[in-house]
Amino acid sequence: MKRHSFRILFAGLLMLTLSFVSTEAYSQCAMCRATVESNVGTGKTDSDSQVGAGLNTGILYLMLIPYLLVGTVGFMWYKSNRMKKAKAA
Repeated sequence: MKRHSFRILFAGLLMLTLSFVSTEAYSQCAMCRATVESNVGTGKTDSDSQVGAGLNTGILYLMLIPYLLVGTVGFMWYKSNRMKKAKAA
């Protein structure tokens, strides 16, 4: 039981720590927006929407890669553990 409560406490502290760190990630998006606004100007044309759409696509692409890597490693770990349990049984 002590080990289970330690894991819950550790997970709670980790989530609390990550909630404070996430504000820095939010500020990066504001910096990107300011850069695009200063480069494109204030006029609304088709090229402005293409630049914004390209920026949004790039941000989504950069965000997706770490999730794919972590998901792949997690899936491989799960499959490996499942095979070990099957051999042990």
